[in-house]
Amino acid sequence: MILRHINYFLAVAKHQSFTRAAESLYVSQPALSQQIKQLEQTLGACLFDRSGRSVKLTDAGEVYARYARKALQDLEEGRRALHDVQTLSRGALRIAITPTFTTYLIGPLIKAFHTSYPNITLSVQEMSQEQMEKQLLDDEFDVGIAFAEVHSADIEVQTLLVETLALVVNNNHSLSQYLTIDLQTLNEQSMVLLSSSFVTREQIERYCRQHDIQPKVMMEANSLSAVIEIVRHTQLSTLLPSNIAHVRDELIAIELAPTLLKRTAVLLQRKGAYRSAATEAFIALAHKVCEEEESG
Repeated sequence: MILRHINYFLAVAKHQSFTRAAESLYVSQPALSQQIKQLEQTLGACLFDRSGRSVKLTDAGEVYARYARKALQDLEEGRRALHDVQTLSRGALRIAITPTFTTYLIGPLIKAFHTSYPNITLSVQEMSQEQMEKQLLDDEFDVGIAFAEVHSADIEVQTLLVETLALVVNNNHSLSQYLTIDLQTLNEQSMVLLSSSFVTREQIERYCRQHDIQPKVMMEANSLSAVIEIVRHTQLSTLLPSNIAHVRDELIAIELAPTLLKRTAVLLQRKGAYRSAATEAFIALAHKVCEEEESG
């Protein structure tokens, strides 16, 4: 059995079609079908149910697919290990980050990394934490930055910083001169919040339930930049990390009292994943930048 058989098998499993799999692999369908037949003969098991409109994995195929994906993942990590340059004179790093961190953390962090290691190619993608965990487990990213509410036991977590969420308003808001507000005042606010697809919204709603308050949610947005723009141009307020307001002159962050709304930012990796020199350097730098962020 050779690696080509496994690649062909997984392509058919992914596309549920010999035709589409062959197109994706730039091979003829007869050649692909022949390779799959050889693989089934070698294994002594039928891997695909070809009786329906789409090609589906049999029970045996489902079992084999799990091990095949893991084998390719291990081989890819081995390839990266062989080509890992400890001097960091070249290399690549794939980073995933949840949306709220893009507004104040990723800029300084990427600047520091690129200044120190200018020959490392970076790929940075913003996504939900649920999607991030899935793609980390599929070895599509080397490291992620998200929150402590991790769902998978196969994800390794390192604490980066504890951030405080505050009431964020514009300079002309009636509360803009306040340093703190109590929960009753918060309860009276008309707000724009991130939609329920964001972990931030879940955290806000949990805080409100714990303190028996119900601010008026007048608008929702599925983009952090949209929330910020709405706050800038209206009298609506929002709840976001105070650091977001600190880097914008037109926004004010007002602390909640007596109980702060806090959450823990974490660095995520797949347990047992190979750590390249670039990954190790990024992790070390992330801890340093976050320590400076908390102390500043």
